[in-house]
Amino acid sequence: MKILVYGINFSPELTGIGKYTGEMASWLAAQGHELRVVTAPPYYPAWQVDAPYSARWYRREPASLSGYPVWRCPLWVPKKVTGAKRLLHLASFAVTSFPVLLRQIFWRPDVVWVAAPSLMCAPAAWLVARLSGAKACIHIQDYEVDAAFELGLLKNPRLRLLALAVERFVLRRFDSVSTISRRMLALARAKGVAEDKALLFPNWVNLAGFAEQGCLGRTPAAAQCGYREELSIPADAVVALYSGNMGTKQGLEILPEVAALLAQGRKDVVFIFCGQGVGRERFEALCAGLPNVRLLPLQPAERLSELLATADIHLLPQRADAADLVMPSKLTGMLASARPVVATAHLGTEVAEVVAQCGLVVPPEDALALAEAIVRLADDAGLRKALGQAGRQYAEQNLDRDVVLRRYEAELLCLCGQDRPSTVGVAVD
Repeated sequence: MKILVYGINFSPELTGIGKYTGEMASWLAAQGHELRVVTAPPYYPAWQVDAPYSARWYRREPASLSGYPVWRCPLWVPKKVTGAKRLLHLASFAVTSFPVLLRQIFWRPDVVWVAAPSLMCAPAAWLVARLSGAKACIHIQDYEVDAAFELGLLKNPRLRLLALAVERFVLRRFDSVSTISRRMLALARAKGVAEDKALLFPNWVNLAGFAEQGCLGRTPAAAQCGYREELSIPADAVVALYSGNMGTKQGLEILPEVAALLAQGRKDVVFIFCGQGVGRERFEALCAGLPNVRLLPLQPAERLSELLATADIHLLPQRADAADLVMPSKLTGMLASARPVVATAHLGTEVAEVVAQCGLVVPPEDALALAEAIVRLADDAGLRKALGQAGRQYAEQNLDRDVVLRRYEAELLCLCGQDRPSTVGVAVD
């Protein structure tokens, strides 16, 4: 297949949509498919364009660098992110990338694949697909319209009705609409996507990468992972880790509060908070003076499994008003690391249903309940091991990278009228 990949986030971004879109493109290229990518320079989650990239100029990266050509289009990146500025940011990329995308019509792709966010890119992707005779595929990582209003980033009710109507109109015209969780798939159908066009395409984890780094099957203190030594954490301490984006949808304010609750009575519990994002500065201020907290910037991809294996307990805070509009991508790595998870989520949400099999679930924004759950796991090594193994088993059955991507590749081939590969793998339910 000839696949045109389009989206504002892409490699070498280390987290979120850019990470998964980049991994998908590289995997498909390794299977022999021909790819082209139209994207922006990397800027997420720091909201600052990484050197040596530029936000002002177009740049074409030759196929010799990654196996496929990549066009980087300029965009405006606000220093302080608000609802209105976020819209202008997304619009800037949609405008600058449009002429580059149009040029790909002459390449005659079989598939035009676009990631959402941003929905602003979807009309151009659909148009190019129709003009080139390709199939139009949109993949929803985040229901940005619903989330923006639920989180209070945008508040005008008339604007909400208009945005939802536009979203519904756009989604119904794509040949394939995929998303990352069952609840998000149900929401796509509720927005008018036909049953035969709706597809589950979950985020994945490279399970082989965790095994190769030798961090599985060992206690964090015994694993040859350097973070404990680097951060002066005692070998017998229980480490509770949050690693990921520090933005508006995570509800991170609860974590310093929990660390403060345990700072005196449970000196054996140490917190590692690792990440980058628009909320990082405020988060650091909330952690100031807490002796049981270690702060790290976003870590290199090659140290991810090492970092996750340093934990005894993974922390997954979620704002109540973001439930089932997003599915935290960081959960895949947590499960693969064979460590238990403590999540803040309402019962009945998909996050709660998954974590209940491999950890503990407490109500959102309840610091005392979260602290009690951490203490419960800290005091019971056997429970930590059992829940961690359950999480690893869930990842092996549902989230293995090769299984997920092989299944999606088969769906794309079928959509294009080509034969499915003989080794499609098991379905991901």
